[in-house]
Amino acid sequence: MRTSSRTVSLVVVLTCAVTMWLGYLNKARCAGAPFDAEGRTVRFEAVKDANVCYSDIQQLWIGRGINVHLFPFVDGGITDSGVLTGGTVEYPVLSGVLMWIGAIGAHTDAQFLLQSALLLAPFGLITAWLLGRLAGWAALAWSATPPLVLYAFLNWELPVVAVTVAAVAVMGIERWSLRTRAVLAAALLGVGFCLKLYPGIFVLPLIAYVFTGGSSPDRKRDVRGALAVAGTAAGTVLAINLPFMVLGYEGWRASFTFQQHRESDGTSNSIWYWGLRPLLGGYSEYENTPQYNDLVSQLSPALVAVSFALALWLGWRLYLRDGTYPWLGTSAAMLCGFLLFHKVHSPQYTLWLLPLFVLLRVPWSLVAAYLLADLSIGIGIFRWFTATVGETGMTLPLVLVHFGVWGRAVLLLVLFFVFPRVPRRDPRQHRKRPDDDRRPTATGGVR
Repeated sequence: MRTSSRTVSLVVVLTCAVTMWLGYLNKARCAGAPFDAEGRTVRFEAVKDANVCYSDIQQLWIGRGINVHLFPFVDGGITDSGVLTGGTVEYPVLSGVLMWIGAIGAHTDAQFLLQSALLLAPFGLITAWLLGRLAGWAALAWSATPPLVLYAFLNWELPVVAVTVAAVAVMGIERWSLRTRAVLAAALLGVGFCLKLYPGIFVLPLIAYVFTGGSSPDRKRDVRGALAVAGTAAGTVLAINLPFMVLGYEGWRASFTFQQHRESDGTSNSIWYWGLRPLLGGYSEYENTPQYNDLVSQLSPALVAVSFALALWLGWRLYLRDGTYPWLGTSAAMLCGFLLFHKVHSPQYTLWLLPLFVLLRVPWSLVAAYLLADLSIGIGIFRWFTATVGETGMTLPLVLVHFGVWGRAVLLLVLFFVFPRVPRRDPRQHRKRPDDDRRPTATGGVR
């Protein structure tokens, strides 16, 4: 007997709620009285890495105008040495607004952490509900796995993930025309871009999908639809950013300048720090830094761009073979390229990738391997920070970090080629013949 979709969604959402509660309890171990004069937990610096309870939410209570309740960007800027001033934060404008909302009425970092968690949690639940509706029991990979405990309240990722999954859900509303669905999805992806940038990547495959006519049997090239998708995404981003640009251009621009000049250091968890840095003099912060930083600043964006172009080309090849452009799989591949080659790979970025494991029929062995590598870096990097100041031994943290960084890198490379080729998960397909997973060809048959 098949379980109803409502039951599946309920279980997935309730599981998500429990997992996020555990995630909050983990972060809350770093917060609480006594507090200093600025409302910072006195023990925070001493325990955040050793207890693996660090969060950017608590960290950024001080230094971004949050503790004094400055509205983001309006009176901010950046110094010549790269220090943000006023109300500028290093994230897109909507994340800055969420940070400001989470601090309303808060006087300590513990209150800010709690209020931010309450603000972010509904987005995690919405994501769980949507994934349950779209992929059935596979949505438990979102709700019941370690990343949600480790990262749900490490940073402000849950809103952007919810908006991105909502865009995918809109594309599945078959009673609407393709152009209508795609324009609405583009608007959602534009909102996502104003939260954490990465959903903007997905717009390019969506344009290609609309241009090629989608997946309907009578599909035709739709140039106007493709232009409408591009225009909607761009217009949404401009409409959201324009008030901040007008009211405080220097503060708004400073967030991009900060990210542009951010170094791939020991906090970046990237292949650049752990792979290239040893080749240029080791890990000392004072050895070959200009040469290393200049090389990374050139190689990273170049390789990200190449990976995007390659993913789009692979998607086009599959379209020519199968008759349908795999927009979601191509988007996932582009995200893998970004995560692999970007100069910073923060642990919480796993939350970006996790819904794609749910929505696309990626082999569970690959998902499990990625989650294991992610768990290794998610714990190991903080234990390594503790070891670098001599509080613990270095051997085990280094093993965990290297396994996490390189295991994740290899898997991202594999997933880059796997994602475009796998079909969507369909909870309606309870029992499937071997041929059911095959894609329809342009002639309506199967390969």
